[in-house]
Amino acid sequence: MGTATAGKDGAATAWRNWAGNVTAAPVRVVAPASVEELREAVRRAASEGLRVKAVGTGHSFTAAAATDGVLVRPQALAGITAVDRAAGTVTVAAGTVLKDLNRALAAQGLSLTNMGDIMEQTVSGATSTGTHGTGRDSASIAAQIRALELVTADGRLLTCSEKENPEVFAAARVGIGALGIVTSLTLAVEPLFFLTAREEPMGFDRVTAEFDQHVAENEHFEFYWFPHTGNCNTKRNNRSQGPAAPPGPVSAWVEDELLSNGLFQAVNSLGRAVPATIPAIARVASRALSARTYTDIPYKVFTSPRRVRFVEMEYALPRENAVAALRELRALVDRSDLRISFPVEVRTAPADDITLSTASGRDTAYVAVHMYRGTPYRAYFTAAERIFTAHGGRPHWGKVHTRDAEYLARAYPRFGEFTALRDRLDPDRVFGNDYLRRVLGA
Repeated sequence: MGTATAGKDGAATAWRNWAGNVTAAPVRVVAPASVEELREAVRRAASEGLRVKAVGTGHSFTAAAATDGVLVRPQALAGITAVDRAAGTVTVAAGTVLKDLNRALAAQGLSLTNMGDIMEQTVSGATSTGTHGTGRDSASIAAQIRALELVTADGRLLTCSEKENPEVFAAARVGIGALGIVTSLTLAVEPLFFLTAREEPMGFDRVTAEFDQHVAENEHFEFYWFPHTGNCNTKRNNRSQGPAAPPGPVSAWVEDELLSNGLFQAVNSLGRAVPATIPAIARVASRALSARTYTDIPYKVFTSPRRVRFVEMEYALPRENAVAALRELRALVDRSDLRISFPVEVRTAPADDITLSTASGRDTAYVAVHMYRGTPYRAYFTAAERIFTAHGGRPHWGKVHTRDAEYLARAYPRFGEFTALRDRLDPDRVFGNDYLRRVLGA
């Protein structure tokens, strides 16, 4: 979780993200208790020539939220503010943590259609960076937004939807913090339903050969490949009639706590200390997983606890290029002296219509590479990024990458549309920072 330490009068000394790879030293930290207080904080910062960034829980691995000016903590702007069952929408304040939103929705018999695999982020932080799960028909959390409110650089509150300020709505759903500070989101929801998850080990050659088939046959398909092995773990999530049949307490503890957190932490610590042990550990760990099937409400199936800290790079590839890129990544690991203790995660999303969504205008497969926190990651990420960019990849806005505006303007057909809107809404770059200068240009 991101942390900030503050002195008197909100004067801050330091902010650090969840992974610990990004730090910032803002002039002050503000935690507005209302939208009006936030608007005033933005107006004051602009009048003082200070830049402003809102930061959620610090789960981005990039410096998207870092600032040397005013750091806004929106956590007091939280909770569901309206439920419209007839329209199938819920309006939620931007600082709401996804975990709290999911539980509150379930208590009202409602659910998001799709979500990512962790729920520690704020809803505005997750959507602004394009956080996603996996889905054949259902897309990222941002694609489920039906309206939003945004504080602009001059302190105005802008309401955006397909009918109101539609050009801002098209861009601000994944706005990377460049267009303003989101204060409220209206999300599409549906009556609570059940998902049955089927987890099954499968060989790399088989899962890559059958990838298109698995994506076509399942509402939500993903898999993890364990580097240094030919082993994968697959997960299929599909709707079912129920009833709930969650994993037994022992199975849940073994899979989710021991293997995914406790033992995984120990294994990664050993691997960091003695990298030569990693291939043997990977072979044992990838064979320790067994097939299991369970049924529960969506957020309990989509998400899982992640307490082992890591650094991550993820690229969105045209879906037809994913298998070729994965095979190249495997060949790269096999012929190198890299030692990779984290599995590679593969997910999918349908095309959407959001200007800078990683799935904008094309069916997408996501390939994510991770390294244990504190382990040198640049050699692996640089080599992986070379493969992903050769296949027309788009980097996740909140994960490690080295791309700049020149590359991204080629990767996104509507890139100029976004930057022109930014010029109109924030000509003085009140919401700018070094990361945005790199990815969007000056």
